[in-house]
Formats: sequence, C-alpha cells, structure tokens
Amino acid sequence: MSDQDLVVETVRDILTGFEPFALTAERRWDAGLWSALASAGLTGVGLPESSGGSGGELADAVAIVRTLAAGAAAVPVAEQLLVAGPAVVAADLTLPPVDEPLTFALGPAVTAHASDDGDGPGRFTLSGTVTDVAWSGAARHLVVLAAGAAGPVLGLIDVSGIEATSAVNLAGEPRGSLVLDDVAASGALLNSAQLEELKARYALTRAVQLAAALEQVLAWTVQYAGERVQFGRPLGKFQAIQMELAEMSGEVTAVTALTDAAVQAVERDENVVLAAAAAKVRAGAAVEVVARLAHQVHGAIGFTQEHKLHHLTKRLWSWRDEAGSELAWSRVLGAGVLADGPDGLWPALTRIV
Repeated sequence: MSDQDLVVETVRDILTGFEPFALTAERRWDAGLWSALASAGLTGVGLPESSGGSGGELADAVAIVRTLAAGAAAVPVAEQLLVAGPAVVAADLTLPPVDEPLTFALGPAVTAHASDDGDGPGRFTLSGTVTDVAWSGAARHLVVLAAGAAGPVLGLIDVSGIEATSAVNLAGEPRGSLVLDDVAASGALLNSAQLEELKARYALTRAVQLAAALEQVLAWTVQYAGERVQFGRPLGKFQAIQMELAEMSGEVTAVTALTDAAVQAVERDENVVLAAAAAKVRAGAAVEVVARLAHQVHGAIGFTQEHKLHHLTKRLWSWRDEAGSELAWSRVLGAGVLADGPDGLWPALTRIV
C-alpha cells in the first residue's frame, strides 16, 4: 500500500465517525470533523513543512479533497489545501497555523492600499465587500484577490472578528459576504499570469470536488439499481436503466480524465489555465446529466431528506456555478486554443489532455 493509499484510508476511517448531515443556520460546518482531520495532520498535507505544513505531494492533497468531497464533508479542506494554502506559500507570505481553517475568495470589489514600500511581500489595508466567501463564519483566515494601484494583490487577513452574512449555497454551505474597512493584511503583488493561474487553481479545486462527487453518485446509483427489485427483477436488469447507467459512466469517465490531466499539469509546473478550464467546463456539463439520471433511477426515495443522495447532488449543483461558470471558462478555453491560429489548434488541444 502506497503512502497516498494510507492517507486516503486514514481520511475514510475518520469519516466513519462523522456522517453527512443537512447544514442549517445552527450548524454551518462540521467543526468536529475539522478537529479530527487537523489532529491527524491532514489539514496541512501538500504544504511544505518549512512553511508550517505537513509536507507531501499535491497528489496527496488532491486525494484527501476527493475523499472528503465524496463523503459530503462540511469542512474547508479543499480551499485550504488546493488554493489558499499554496497561494500563500508561493507568495512567500507566512502560512497561518494549518489547524485553523483558511479559505479563498475572489474580491473584484475589494481594493488594496500599500502601507509600506518594497517589491516583495508587504503590508496592505483592504477595503470593500468580498462576496461568496466559502465557509464564511467558519474559516479564521482568508486569502482574497484585491485590486491594487500597482496591480492585483494577494491579501491574507484574519477574519475571525469580522461578521459574515448568512448566505449559503444550495447545499447549505456558507457563502457569505464580509465587509472590509481598512483591514490590515499581509500581501504580495501579482502579475497577470499569476492572477489567471490562481483563478484557474480555484476552478480546478471545484472540478476535483465535482469529479469525486460524480463518481460517488454513480457508484450509489449502480448499487441501488442492483439492489432495488421491480417487477420481479433488479432495476439494473432493465435495458433502459442500463443505458442510463452507461451514460452516467461515460460522463464521469470524461470528467475524471480531464481533471486528472489538469492536476498533472500543476504537478509539472505547466500553465494550468486551459487544462483547468477544460476540467471545470466538462465537470459542470456532467452535473446536469449525472444528477438528473441518478434521481431518475432512485425515484422518489432519492428526493427525501433521509436519503444520502441529496447530500451530493445539492453540492454538485452548487459547485457547478462556483469559481467561474461553464460559460466563463468556455470563453477562456476557446480563446486559449485559438490563440496560435489554425496551425496551433491541435497542439493546444493535445496539451490540455
């Protein structure tokens, strides 16, 4: 068994003690699960030990995020391990303690003002409203992209004392807004390439979660079709159901392939923008097919609050629209593959997958 397999087994073992639940205004996240993951050192995997992380490779962090996504875990591990944490390390900022939840948000309405001089990491004050903050109210630290006089700024702030609005996504996950009024931040200037890559990493994070949730929904549906007897035989014996399961399988396979290709692009330190765009677009498109057919095969039972299916299908519908819509990333993808003209189209496509 590889080290990555051991990590996945550890996460699964922890998840057995924390069943998925419907998020409510009284319970917005699973603090107990976060504490258990942090105690096992899993909230710092993929982040260098020299920066305060637990070490390990990107693939290890992706495996953790996938396992938690398939388990409908209500914790901000994906944001911490795949977006915010790596961004802080890359910007040479001080990584907050990895046992304290760290999240990420785009801040198109947030402005950054330098409070010192220098070309490297420095001090800024941030003002404006940052919306759609994943796990707002649960995360203690926030990495936000803000607009600065000299260009985009990656800002890191402590938001534990800032009240967030109660907005949530369809799955009930917190997506509130924070009003920043000259909030002190450590930060670093980004160039345009770094900015686009960071946005792509955020999209890839959601694609990784979508791929894992889609795989789990497919597995549950295949299992249900094999167990549910109708008209004297299992549902899975009916040709119509077999065709639906085959269609779901094709969608999931395509998403997994493109997502894996994008993760490998990050591991090779290549430009990840087009690969992440392709993964996010394909994952979003698969949600409509897989979620619809899963509920169709499950029938009425799949819509009940007591059944496990809704924990993931609601997340699929929510994650599909986060970190950039399919339309937005389709435009990025289309512009990217056509950038080198007709002769460069095929090479561009082969680089993505």
